[in-house]
Amino acid sequence: MTPLLMSLAAFACIFAGTFLGIFIRRRLPDRHLSGDTKDIVRQGTALIATLASLVLGLLIASANGKFEAESSQIKQLTASVVLLDSILGLYGPEAEPARAQLRRQVGAAADRIWSEAAPSFGKPTPFEPASAGLALYNEVLKLVPKDDAQRFLQGRAMDTLVDIGKTRILLFTSARGSIPIPFLIVLVGWLALIFTSISLFAESNARTITILFIFSFAASAAIFLILELGQPFAGLMQISDEPLRSALPALPK
Repeated sequence: MTPLLMSLAAFACIFAGTFLGIFIRRRLPDRHLSGDTKDIVRQGTALIATLASLVLGLLIASANGKFEAESSQIKQLTASVVLLDSILGLYGPEAEPARAQLRRQVGAAADRIWSEAAPSFGKPTPFEPASAGLALYNEVLKLVPKDDAQRFLQGRAMDTLVDIGKTRILLFTSARGSIPIPFLIVLVGWLALIFTSISLFAESNARTITILFIFSFAASAAIFLILELGQPFAGLMQISDEPLRSALPALPK
């Protein structure tokens, strides 16, 4: 389910609490909605509101942490690609096939990273190294250094390739991570309970319902933003692939 649909479902549940409170208010005698009962409900609502605030803060921190971590990994991958190209350029003309292979691999790798991280509901697939990536390893391994400088540069190129591979695997392993659904269910339940208690002691008129509608929408909008942050490679706030795709200039002909 997409973040938009999940947030709409959350909105429906939260706003339904308003009508539940109105329904209970109309069924109960007035003596049950005054005095000590009113104070107890208010205190309980304050407790639930505090807990909901804590859970909401935890979800925001979790989603933002995931977004920042994967954004940092993409930046690291981009920097490693640029560094590898520079090392191969210093190696000499013998490394031009490897540089050409690197340019072909960058676009394919970007496509695969963003497609793997897109929301899916099927069985997770195991990681399989791309044939183009293995070809790049082979191109660097086939280099025959003529002196110590080229030998050093070949070693650095292999180290950078290993770093790229590690970052690539980290992106794969974190792609399926998402916001804990039980946390969202509990949060939505608490918010619905809060709206139920508010409407229980409020006047049942169009103005009250309109105000609670706006508040319900605001709460579901916060949930929508959390879900969007939890999917860094899809949706409205996805990480841009343009820096990675445009990191390397075209080779001179």
